[in-house]
Amino acid sequence: MILDPVIVGVFGTAAVFMLIFLGMPIAFAMMLVGFLGIGFLSSFHAALPVAASTMWHTAAFYDYTVIPLFIVMGGFAGSSGITRELYSSFEKWTRRLPGGLAIATIGACGGFAAVSGSSVATAATMGTVALPEMERFGYSPELSTGSVAAGGTLGFLIPPSIGFIVYGMLTEQSIGKLLVAGILPGILLTFGYMLIVVAWVRIWPGSAPANPEPASLSEKLLALKGVWEPLAIFAFVMGGIYKGFFTPTEAGAIGATVLFLVTLLKGKLTGSALFTALTEAVRISVMVLVLVAGANVFSYFIALSTIPAQVAGWAAGLEVSRYVILAVVIFIYLILGCFLDAISMMVLTLPVIMPVMLTLHFDPIWFGVIAVLMMEAGLITPPMGLNIFTVAGVAKGVRLESIFKGAAPFLLAMLLVAVFLTIFPKIALFLPNMMSR
Repeated sequence: MILDPVIVGVFGTAAVFMLIFLGMPIAFAMMLVGFLGIGFLSSFHAALPVAASTMWHTAAFYDYTVIPLFIVMGGFAGSSGITRELYSSFEKWTRRLPGGLAIATIGACGGFAAVSGSSVATAATMGTVALPEMERFGYSPELSTGSVAAGGTLGFLIPPSIGFIVYGMLTEQSIGKLLVAGILPGILLTFGYMLIVVAWVRIWPGSAPANPEPASLSEKLLALKGVWEPLAIFAFVMGGIYKGFFTPTEAGAIGATVLFLVTLLKGKLTGSALFTALTEAVRISVMVLVLVAGANVFSYFIALSTIPAQVAGWAAGLEVSRYVILAVVIFIYLILGCFLDAISMMVLTLPVIMPVMLTLHFDPIWFGVIAVLMMEAGLITPPMGLNIFTVAGVAKGVRLESIFKGAAPFLLAMLLVAVFLTIFPKIALFLPNMMSR
């Protein structure tokens, strides 16, 4: 009996999720099912070279080399003391605002995200600096840990961002344009988080006692010296990509070199710091490589099953607004974020969802920003929020439930930014459309 390819595709997709929940690594589950599915729908003689060539082409993909470079940038940024200087700078300017230390934390997270491609690194590094200060001034555990966990997610949206790189690899979109597209939405989300803090403190004033000692104007101006380094590096790296002076990979190499020199000149380049930066770059790069390779094998199988074409045709034939389908996709991402990490969500869903978005005439660069924004939500949603567990490792004595509770209000800011981007797509597309070709 010859089975319908769509039925084979549905069984294959179900098998991937079953293997994942049984404990098999996602990359291997996708590669195994993809290989078997290709063999079933075509032939195993054809499946073998597909799996081999996919792994080779993924590892040889030039743009992939930007990932370890961006991770090294973040490692050097943390070792150089930029984090503490950023926090001190923002704290001087926001001290008298409601929840000023939490606002400073989010601002510093945004600044650190501009020189780091990792949200987990952002949350961990900022947590060690900001949490003791907020505890000293009597901030509630929910507000202090929630602001660090949410602020850490900015590392996934504000470039340099691993999320955009993986999205570009999976959808064959310009990584340079995707990185630039995240700048304005990242700034918007940063201010959205700050507004959440202000609203929180207005509703529950006891959660953030005011700092009684306002900083003088001279202190504020002197504090700005802690901002110029990450700002200059970000402007140089992203400005070079924007103007077409160099590729994202070249930008990553320049950024890593500059931060290496900054760390060296400050006398902070220890053997331990260098080893940690390099090993973290290797670990994350290999993880992403295997995930993308597995996703590509699985995508080939899904394409053979005709599921993407069938789903895209079905969605196009529905007598509903395309924004209703977009809302359903966003809801699916919010649910998946409770069980999967951000990169895994991307590699599992894009083979099916991307053709639907293109059929509905959504701009792929714009949708990349929406997708990455929703992936961010998974970093702070229970029970698998990776940033939550990262902060829990830093905030000794704070219950995990308190951190989840503290991060939950910030999800509202993410959804509001998604709505703004849907109503005003040029927020994400203005800069990419102005880029040098």
